[in-house]
Amino acid sequence: MSLIGIIFIIYLFCLIIIGIKAYKFNNTQEDYLLAGRTLNPLVAAFSERASGESAWLLLALPGAAISIGLGEFWSVIGIMVGIISSWFLIAKKIRQETMKYNALTIPDYFHKRFNDKSNIIRLFSTAIIAFFFLFYVSAQFHASGKVLNTLFKIDQFHGISIGAFIIIAYTIIGGFYAVAWTDFLQGILMISTLIILPIAGFIEINNQNITINAVLDSADKIFNNNNSSFFMGQSGYLAFLTVLSGLSWGLGYLGQPHLLIRYMAINDVENVKIARNIAIAWTIPGVFGAFMIGIISLAHFGPEFFLTNDPEKSMPLLATAILHPILAGLFISGAVAAMMSTADSQLLVSTSAITEDFFHQYLNIKLSEKKLLFLNRIVILILGFIAFGIASYSQISGKNIFNVVSYAWSGLGSAFGPALVLTLWWPKTTREGVIAGMIVGFLSTIIWSNFSELRIIVSERVTSFIFSIFAVYCVSILTKDEN
Repeated sequence: MSLIGIIFIIYLFCLIIIGIKAYKFNNTQEDYLLAGRTLNPLVAAFSERASGESAWLLLALPGAAISIGLGEFWSVIGIMVGIISSWFLIAKKIRQETMKYNALTIPDYFHKRFNDKSNIIRLFSTAIIAFFFLFYVSAQFHASGKVLNTLFKIDQFHGISIGAFIIIAYTIIGGFYAVAWTDFLQGILMISTLIILPIAGFIEINNQNITINAVLDSADKIFNNNNSSFFMGQSGYLAFLTVLSGLSWGLGYLGQPHLLIRYMAINDVENVKIARNIAIAWTIPGVFGAFMIGIISLAHFGPEFFLTNDPEKSMPLLATAILHPILAGLFISGAVAAMMSTADSQLLVSTSAITEDFFHQYLNIKLSEKKLLFLNRIVILILGFIAFGIASYSQISGKNIFNVVSYAWSGLGSAFGPALVLTLWWPKTTREGVIAGMIVGFLSTIIWSNFSELRIIVSERVTSFIFSIFAVYCVSILTKDEN
C-alpha cells in the first residue's frame, strides 16, 4: 500500500476514536443534538465551516471551474457573501432566541416562537428537512466513492460503501460532540488543502511556463463553453442572469439547518462575534482556493485530459501529481473530510427533526433520555441506509455531485431562509406566513428544478428563494389581525 493510502487509513481511524471518546458525554437529548450548548468559538467556527463546505467545495466547485471556467467565479463571490451575511444576520439572534425558548432544533424554535398548537410547523419542517437532507447526504457518500476510486483504484460502489459506513458509525456513537470535534479536525485539513494546494499548483505551472489565459482560451475551443468569459459568452439580460445564478449560492446559507445548529451550540452569546471572525477568515481563502484548484488543474493536465476524466476528481488528481506523498495523503484526507463533516451534521439534524420534533413533540411520545438517545441512533442508521441507496443510484445513473447539492441546497435555503430571517428581524411575521414560505420554497424548488427550460433561464436557487420570501411577507400581512 502507498504512503498516501496509509496516511488516509490512519486519518479514518482517528475519526472513529473521536466518536468513541465522545460517547461518554452524551447523557441527554440536548447533549446528543447540541453538545449541551458548550462549544467554544474556535470549535464552533471550524465546525460550521467544515459542515457548510462539503464535497461540493473540494470536488464539485473545482469540477465546475474546469467545465465552466471564469463564469463560475460568480458562485465564489455568492458563497462568500452568503456565509458572511448568515453570521451577521442570524448567528447571534438565533443563539439568543433558541436559548430564550429552550429550543433544540429550528422546527422547535418556530413552534415555540409562534405557539403553534396545531403542530403544523413541526410536521412540515420535519418532512422538508428529511427529504432534502437525504439527497444532500447521498451526495457526500457519492463523493467518497470518487475519492477512494482515485486513491485506491477501487470500484466506486465499494468506495461509497466504505465512506457511508464510517460516517454513520461515528455519528451514531458520538452524536454532536463527535460531529463538532471531528469537524474541527476536518476544518483544519480542509483549509490547509485549499490554501497550500493551489499555491503549489501555481508554482508548478509557472515553472512549466503555462499561462492560465492560454489554457482557458484552449478550453474555449475544446469544451465550446466560453471558459475564458466571466459571463459565459452572454451579454445584456442573459449576462445578468448568469451573474445572478452564481451569486444565488449565497442565499442558501440563510436557511441550512446543519449550519444554524452551530450557532445554537456556541457556549456563550458573547462568543458569537469571535466565532464569526474565525469563520470569515476561513471562508475567503478557502472558497477562492477551491476555485483555483479547478483552474490550476485545467492548466496542469490540459483541457483534453478532462474530456475522458471526471473533472470532479481534479483535487485528488492534482494533489497526487504535484505533492509529496505525505502532503498528498493529508490533503486527500481533507477532501474526504469535506464530505464527512457535512454528512454527519446532516444525518444528525435530520435525526433531530424526526426524533425530537416528530416523535417526541408532534406525536407526544414520552420517552426517557436513555430511550431518546437510542431512538436517535436507530434513526441515523435508517436515514444513512436510505442515503446510501440514493448515492448508489446517482453513481450508476451518472449524476454529478454539483447538481444534487444544488437541488438540496436550494430546497433547504428557500424553505427556511426567508422564514427565519423575517422571523428574527421583522416583528410582523406570522405563523401562517412561515408555513406559507416553507411550502412555497419546498414546492417551487422541486417544480423549477424538474423543468430544464426553466433552469436554463435562471437557477431554482434564485426563483424558489424569491417566491418563498414573497409568500412569507404577503401571507403575514394578510393574517396579521388573526395573531
